[in-house]
Amino acid sequence: MTALTIQLPDDIAQQLKAVAKQQGRSLNKLFEQLSVQTIANWDVENRFKARAAQGNNTEALAILDMLDAKDCRA
Repeated sequence: MTALTIQLPDDIAQQLKAVAKQQGRSLNKLFEQLSVQTIANWDVENRFKARAAQGNNTEALAILDMLDAKDCRA
């Protein structure tokens, strides 16, 4: 494991400690959870951008128009 030192405003640090305590976990575990969520969000965003770069805008808009038309008929 790697140890990191971070600097936070006092009020933010206190709020994070309160969140960790309320959830019954250590501050380290809270930061681990927040880090995992942040990395997962970053990964999803990068995958979306990569797939979007390979897409065809005209075809995508045609599909959305088709779905809108079906939605209006329902």
